Amino acid sequence: MNFRKQKKAALPTFNMTSMMDIIFLLLCFFVTTTVFSQWEYEVSITLPTAQSGKIPDRLPGEIILNISRDGKVSLNQRELDMDVLREKLKKLSSYYPGQPVVLRADKETKYEDVMRVIDTCRQADIWNFSMATQEEEKGSATE
Repeated sequence: MNFRKQKKAALPTFNMTSMMDIIFLLLCFFVTTTVFSQWEYEVSITLPTAQSGKIPDRLPGEIILNISRDGKVSLNQRELDMDVLREKLKKLSSYYPGQPVVLRADKETKYEDVMRVIDTCRQADIWNFSMATQEEEKGSATE
């Protein structure tokens, strides 16, 4: 006679701890590698058009300077005078050499006001700047 009890087979289990660790690490990875950037659009600025105008890919940490029709300069929706802007840009260029700056000037802004901002960028040792335009509408005639 066999008096030994038969052991029941253990039910298969799935260890969720390691799976949760992997999911948590992936989540941390994606959160830390995502660059949160957004265009700073000023409602009162109408960009000039250009045949080669297109919305470029954003660069990480790109600074956008808006120049309104009356020559006022704003950064992060705060209006700045040239001295304050120069100091901010100097500090920025000392920490991040080669910092990209985009100038968004209204199409009715005086050339003098745009050159004043460009000179301020150069005085602050920022040489990597570009001018924002919008793409020409198809079907518009150029003379």
